[in-house]
Amino acid sequence: MADIEHAKRTEDSSSSVQEAPAPTKPVSRFTRWYRSPLFNVILVGLISFTQPGIWNALNNTGAGGQQEPYLVNGANSLTFGIMVFGCSLFGALANKIGLKTVLIIGTLGYAPYSASLYVNNRYGVEWFVLFGGATCGIAASALWASEGAIALGYGDVNNRGKYTGIWLGLRELGQLIGASISLALNVKTNSRGKVGYSTYLALIALQCLGLPLALLVSPPEKIIHSDGRKQTDPTKNKAVLGEFKKLWALVKRKQMYLLIPVLIGFAWNGTYLGIYMAKYFSVRARTLGSLTSGIAATFANIFWGWFYDTKFFSRPTLAKLSWGFFVLTMLGTFGWQVANEQLYRYSVPKVELDWANPGFGRGFASMVILRFLNESHFMFVYWIIGTFFDDIETLTLAVGIVRSFESVGSCLAFGIGAAQVAPMVNLVIAFVMFGITIPATSLAVLLVPERPVNLRKIEDGEVSSSEESLGLAREVT
Repeated sequence: MADIEHAKRTEDSSSSVQEAPAPTKPVSRFTRWYRSPLFNVILVGLISFTQPGIWNALNNTGAGGQQEPYLVNGANSLTFGIMVFGCSLFGALANKIGLKTVLIIGTLGYAPYSASLYVNNRYGVEWFVLFGGATCGIAASALWASEGAIALGYGDVNNRGKYTGIWLGLRELGQLIGASISLALNVKTNSRGKVGYSTYLALIALQCLGLPLALLVSPPEKIIHSDGRKQTDPTKNKAVLGEFKKLWALVKRKQMYLLIPVLIGFAWNGTYLGIYMAKYFSVRARTLGSLTSGIAATFANIFWGWFYDTKFFSRPTLAKLSWGFFVLTMLGTFGWQVANEQLYRYSVPKVELDWANPGFGRGFASMVILRFLNESHFMFVYWIIGTFFDDIETLTLAVGIVRSFESVGSCLAFGIGAAQVAPMVNLVIAFVMFGITIPATSLAVLLVPERPVNLRKIEDGEVSSSEESLGLAREVT
């Protein structure tokens, strides 16, 4: 009997040893760094530097560097028209096929657009510009849906201001370098016209670096946080139709639909600024404008990245302070620019603003301030989305929604810009559109919580009573 009991104990002990989990393989310091949220956000920022950063460098010279803005505005309208549907589509697909796959797709369409501007500038080919606008629209849809989700979702909520600032700040590095190249190549052209075609060759070369950088990005399930914690794979057991249902449910939440007006209406002035630069500024002043716009936007990203992570104010207070600042400064700057436009449109002889001419500072400064405010708006929107939602699946869908509605505004704005209406008409429309955004965005700002919601936990019934007592589990409306 004793032998039988001894045998059973031996069998039990051996089975327990077999069932014990295998020891975790030590993770090297290099792997921790390579798989860290910070390194991957930096990678995404560098990708953004090579893609939309270079696109911005061209666009902020006015008319993509061309003499007249109408063809480029038509191509940009096509780009954003595709993005209206493409951003949400890729946002849903990213939760099925993976963020990294969608990110790689997003690096494939910007260079053809820049190449089309080169061909048009040198040989006068117009159809290629529209084709490039289409490839750029597809790529931008994928890129913005994926890189925004990575910047917001890979890090913890306490780092979202900093990570968003790094991502968008590195994007502006593309504009700074691209604009510096443009200025160096066009510094002697002190009259109106188009930039030299050699400008495009240098910028196209930079855009070709996006694909190899995208291949280095880690998928979410391989990210290692500073405490050793890993994220779950957001693509597991996902159906595409189910993701679209979640997308629609997210749009119906008041935290999202109250932001729709500001997503559509805030940055309409970007199209006007392109027309304004092309109509009144010399070639070298336009390239200087692109450079200083990048500097202003970089400062905006650094400042707001710090401000939104500061411990001096609660998140609801931060939201109110920043939105109040935007309202007051945007209204004041719009009023200033209406006065400028009224002065320039009736001037005889025709105004040509160059840094060697008197009156340059007045017309130049208002443009730089508007560029700063536009970039600040992007920081604000992405930060406020990060205050509402916590899980990467929801953030991926939310970023797709954000970019879709922003693209609606850009598509309509560039469409009007392509219609050869007077610059004052474009400016007044942008002014009115911003005014329309104020009431709904103010209500959205009042909903900002101290801590974000994890919608997946709410849907799965995993929200703890302590989280509910903190007000995290807001009702789904």
